[in-house]
Amino acid sequence: MNLFFPSAFYFMYFGALSFLMPFLALYYQNAGYSGSQIGLLTGIAPLITLVGGPFWTGVADSTRRHKTIITAAIAAAIGLALLVPHVNNFYVLFGLVVLFSFFSSPIVSLADSATMFMLGEEKHRYGQIRLWGSVGWGLVALLAGNIIEQFGLDWPFYGYAIGMGGALLVAISLHFPLEKTAASFKKGISTLLSSKNWMLFLLMVLLGGIGMATVNSYLFVYMGNLGLNNTLMGLALTISTLSEIPVMFFASRFLKRFNPRDLLLVSLIIIGGRLLLYAVSTQAWQILLIQLIHGFTFPLIWMAGVSYADKVAPPGLSATAQGMFGSTLMGVGAALGGLLGGLLLQYFNPAGMYLITGITLLVGALLFFLTRPKENLV
Repeated sequence: MNLFFPSAFYFMYFGALSFLMPFLALYYQNAGYSGSQIGLLTGIAPLITLVGGPFWTGVADSTRRHKTIITAAIAAAIGLALLVPHVNNFYVLFGLVVLFSFFSSPIVSLADSATMFMLGEEKHRYGQIRLWGSVGWGLVALLAGNIIEQFGLDWPFYGYAIGMGGALLVAISLHFPLEKTAASFKKGISTLLSSKNWMLFLLMVLLGGIGMATVNSYLFVYMGNLGLNNTLMGLALTISTLSEIPVMFFASRFLKRFNPRDLLLVSLIIIGGRLLLYAVSTQAWQILLIQLIHGFTFPLIWMAGVSYADKVAPPGLSATAQGMFGSTLMGVGAALGGLLGGLLLQYFNPAGMYLITGITLLVGALLFFLTRPKENLV
């Protein structure tokens, strides 16, 4: 099958996200919302995704209408995003965020399903296809910063709509598996929750998700407080995203040499150190330099989690384990990070928020190191 389409989809989809997501907290702040309100707006989205994702993918599997659902989800996301700049009431905005999160939640999961199906016997090439998402995010972020600098903070929503329009056109050419899934979700949850090592690993993932969420949600607020412009914000995002590419490309080599749990522990230490560096940074060049560290944070967490989930999953329950990992990192972890970050932002300044979160991650990493199981994996 032609693999141009999944590569193009990832490029368009993550490029669209890079136009929107990093600027959301800055938009909320500029619109006059309080730190706690911003925390609610950024924290509710991953929680809704945690519910909406399994719901829509379950509907897609049971009805075999994957393409209909992904195209409808993209269309709904575009429409809802375009409404946000015209809303001035917090409760109406909160409702739009809930709806947007619910309808957009299955998009990337369905795209991943199509990509793996289209790869056939070459599933090991998934990373090479997914790389185009990082490229799209980094390149579009640089463009987005310049556009938003010139035309204002309504443009994250317009840019997102344009990018997702491209993704919609590409999604029509994706191919999906026709067979139904027979795996037992309840059995998988029960089996995995009985593993102490697995639960400890998920706690580590949760802590990493909280740390990453404070970066993703509030870095631009911090840069804005330092007087840095939107162009520099876009450049910072481009640098961090492009730093993912070499780490993802050589992911298999890391996993051959190191235990996934050890990789996750290293990533927690690096994230904690990264947050502390933000807390003491006052110049643009310092922020941009710190962004290079990103390649050893999120990509390490992701490849360690995918690898470990695959190793510990009982036969036939790999998807359940992967789902638990992804939901912990991008759902619960992101929600708590957004909410707690907003509260810290309200009672402290951004530097204080990063200082407290960074120390928390380093203390957590130390505790995980001291309590880690002696046996290798399971």
